[in-house]
Amino acid sequence: MTAEIIDGKAFAAKVREKVAGHVDRLKDEHGITPGLAVVLVGEDPASQVYVRSKNKQTVEVGMNSYEHKLEADTSEEDLLALIDQLNKDKDVHGILVQLPLPDHLDSDLVINSIDPAKDVDGFHISNVGLLGTGQKSMVPCTPLGCLMMLREHHGSLSGMDAVVVGRSNIVGKPMAQLLLGDSCTVTIAHSRTKDLPEVVRRADIVVAAVGRPEMVPGDWIKEGATVIDVGINRVERDGKNKLVGDADYESCAARAGAITPVPGGVGPMTIACLLANTVTACCRANGLSEPEGLTA
Repeated sequence: MTAEIIDGKAFAAKVREKVAGHVDRLKDEHGITPGLAVVLVGEDPASQVYVRSKNKQTVEVGMNSYEHKLEADTSEEDLLALIDQLNKDKDVHGILVQLPLPDHLDSDLVINSIDPAKDVDGFHISNVGLLGTGQKSMVPCTPLGCLMMLREHHGSLSGMDAVVVGRSNIVGKPMAQLLLGDSCTVTIAHSRTKDLPEVVRRADIVVAAVGRPEMVPGDWIKEGATVIDVGINRVERDGKNKLVGDADYESCAARAGAITPVPGGVGPMTIACLLANTVTACCRANGLSEPEGLTA
């Protein structure tokens, strides 16, 4: 069996197209332009690249982009004051504080100071609780992107057996909650799971989100299963840097029915879902119907 490749880059383009359509309607019918504020503290190179990409894509879909670049030694007091200002700004519908933050700043305190309704990363403890109890919340972007791709590929996920390998607050746990919400039978597995290969082998859906290069080999995959590879790991091969996922692509693709590549799979969906969350937040803030196809 040769797996169908789930093209995250192409799917993300479709999501951005939907977002742009909703933005146009909000402008034309209600005179509202969704706004996304991104706060970057310090000069982490990877974060700078990511923030530039977010700004570019935000503008391309017709939304307002507000960038706030702060010095690495910015005090917690000043950062919290900025977030308070953004919470009160009616033109800002989504707030994202780029992680990681410098060591002297308390990330949990900072994230939980964001208005939950504007928390488009879905990391605020209130949104975590709402998602965990099946209520309306802001959903973390990467798991939301995974769910969208699974729904697109399978249609209904009801009754499917899903294994999430990884228990992080950013991907593993919210991914499991979203799959439960779509009526999957869900197991959260991790590096200490007893007989991990057998646990993974029973799954119709495998979400690899453990943060270890190529940890999941093909012989763990049930014939015809769908593999969603969240991992982005930089490894050295033949003297060159290469990006690989948490699943061994070649061996998994030989057994899976469908698989996301790395790069070009889950990665492009993260920013696309950030834009989708901003539109959703804007609609909720103005008492309008949520954008179809862009929420969990």
